Amino acid sequence: MTEHPAGTTAASAVNGTNAAIDSTKPHSARMWNYWLGGKDNYEVDRGTGDEIKRLHPGILDYARADRAFLGRAVRHLAGEAGIRQFLDIGTGLPTADNTHEVAQRVAPEARIVYVDNDPLVLTHARALLTSTPEGATDYIDADLHHPGVILDQARKTLDLSRPTAVMLLGVAMFVADTDEAYRVVRQLMDAMPPGSYLVLSHTITGPGLEDVDEAVRFWNAVGTPKLTQRTPEQVAGFFDGLDLLEPGVVSCSRWRPEPAPFGEPEEAEEVAFYCGVAHKS
Repeated sequence: MTEHPAGTTAASAVNGTNAAIDSTKPHSARMWNYWLGGKDNYEVDRGTGDEIKRLHPGILDYARADRAFLGRAVRHLAGEAGIRQFLDIGTGLPTADNTHEVAQRVAPEARIVYVDNDPLVLTHARALLTSTPEGATDYIDADLHHPGVILDQARKTLDLSRPTAVMLLGVAMFVADTDEAYRVVRQLMDAMPPGSYLVLSHTITGPGLEDVDEAVRFWNAVGTPKLTQRTPEQVAGFFDGLDLLEPGVVSCSRWRPEPAPFGEPEEAEEVAFYCGVAHKS
């Protein structure tokens, strides 16, 4: 999970707690780290990642588009929207431009709490997820299936009576039951005051995405944790009761796109990874 991702997208926030690092099975957070050019992965992650790229060559576009979406969304929220608190669930392995780096570049006083429970993520979070003197950054070892625990721990760093951005990039797809996934997101957002935001991204399925479906079947046969694809309409369901910002629920590459930095490849026009940002009124 992040990326998050978050960091990179981190499914590990839904896959148990305090487990030992298992280098014999491919793991989603490490594989996304590999796709994004990181070094915090094992041979089994690289081999599985290469096979998924063979089945669905566009997967690298997903990773890049989700990462770019994180940056654009956080810059908007910390800037124009004035948000100073971020709860980033499914942090993933830290890489360039983590949530706190993007937010504190705009607002040095921003406070960020990361949530994950992969032991490798925890090791790197302690070393890399630092903060400006004016702000704060914390890390919670917790499971997305237990939003109450996350909220209780987050209150040690965040004032949840103030507007907060809840970030779920590429992590809700690792909650297998759709009703449960909706319930978790609702519980998190119900705990937030008006003026808060939900930032969410999710892999999709639909007509013409057979190569994506095949890559997911392969991953679920060999990797951990298993993921659940959802239709764009189901992804939109996570935002029920909230006010979606323009352009709505769209491909990550189409959420307020910006020109690529000099020397970087342009984003794909469309990826089978959808996202949205919504306001709680």
